Amino acid sequence: MADPSQEPHALRHAEEVMGTVFSFDVRGGEPDLVRAALDEAVAELHKVDEVFSTYREDSQLSRLARGESSVEECDPEVGEVLDLCAEAERLSAGWFSTRYGGRLDPTGLVKGWATERAARRMAAAGASGVSVNGGGDVQLFGAPGTHRPWRVGVSDPLRPGGLAAVVSAAGVEELAVATSGTAERGAHIVDPSTGRSAVTDLVAVTVVGPRLTWVDAWATAAFAMGSREALSWLESLPDIEALLITAGDEVRCTGGLAQRLG
Repeated sequence: MADPSQEPHALRHAEEVMGTVFSFDVRGGEPDLVRAALDEAVAELHKVDEVFSTYREDSQLSRLARGESSVEECDPEVGEVLDLCAEAERLSAGWFSTRYGGRLDPTGLVKGWATERAARRMAAAGASGVSVNGGGDVQLFGAPGTHRPWRVGVSDPLRPGGLAAVVSAAGVEELAVATSGTAERGAHIVDPSTGRSAVTDLVAVTVVGPRLTWVDAWATAAFAMGSREALSWLESLPDIEALLITAGDEVRCTGGLAQRLG
């Protein structure tokens, strides 16, 4: 058992922003530098909300969607996110999309991107372990303590309060876990080909990989695909593992997922 006196300093914070809660668990580093980085990360999250909110008529995204401004007139982050969305759409053969009902909406990627960016800021400030949870999707760096990896519980969508799996970051410096499904928010995932709620045999898809920007987008796309197409597609993506749960309580996994469980 690790000596508590030798464990790194812990800084924890929860911030309500972007319609959800972002939870920070940061270990180690010089406390003043880490605290300053946390303040900057939180300020950035609020800025992202101001820029990308689809609920604010005056946000840069809303003005862009109405044709009142160009990408070049927006903050550089808008162009960055739209480029990432275009790549996600290409790699998912259109199952990830930024347009629903003809309206520009990149929010399927923004939260994961913002969470990953916040976590990277904390790691760059010298923290030895970083966990940032953005509304249930998690970006991890380092480790929380000596010989202790970060571990993330994956909720069982068919058994409230239960866990379907526990993902471990043992042996890797960075790991992200994202879940898309109907348990928390109902049928909110759209089939880009119809513009309506996706009709699928899945109730949840959890994707694991290095970067939350991508695993969040892949979880959304995979859920819309349905289990058969999603599993083969996820298997084709480098450094990606996944757990799929169907409405019939069937569990399907990519081949390397077992190495990430613990």
